[in-house]
Amino acid sequence: MQLDKRKVENGISSKGFRIDNTKHCHSIYYTTEGLRTSIKTHTSHGAKGPVNDFLIAQMARQCKLQKLQFVDLVNCPLSREAYEDILREQKYISLQEPKTDE
Repeated sequence: MQLDKRKVENGISSKGFRIDNTKHCHSIYYTTEGLRTSIKTHTSHGAKGPVNDFLIAQMARQCKLQKLQFVDLVNCPLSREAYEDILREQKYISLQEPKTDE
């Protein structure tokens, strides 16, 4: 299995990952509430062309997903909300309580 590098980068950025170029092209996941998480993945800035099967598996592991779930995240069948549900179930993120002014 192979995925186009640009498609991978665009796919994950549309699901809440933001590229941090100061950290060697790490993409860090931010929740729908805008909170930074510890979930991050790395895309090689030197490689061009397809992302091979081994790298897809590594990126999936970094994103706390199974390989096919990661492919779905990139290709859009797995929504951002569904991804966050998976992360919550695995206790990587939690729901944020709304702040109240008291």
